[in-house]
Amino acid sequence: MTPYNNSGGNSGVRAYEYGSDYITVQFSDRSVYTYTDSSAGANHIQNMIRLAQCGSGLNSYIMRNVKIRYAKRNR
Repeated sequence: MTPYNNSGGNSGVRAYEYGSDYITVQFSDRSVYTYTDSSAGANHIQNMIRLAQCGSGLNSYIMRNVKIRYAKRNR
C-alpha cells in the first residue's frame, strides 16, 4: 500500500491502494476497507483516488459520502 501523505497532519487514513474501479484504504486503527464502483459509485471512487493522490481530504470525504458503502472490510 502507498502511505497517505496526510498533509493536514490529523487524518484517520494511513495508506491506500487503487485500481480502475476500486480503492482500498487503511485507517489509523489498521482497519482496511475496499470501496468499489459497485458499492460506492464510480464518481465517488474517482474522487477518493484523486484525494488519496493529493494527500488531503480523503478521511473527511469518506466520512461524509461513503462511510458504510464499502464492498469489503479486510481487517
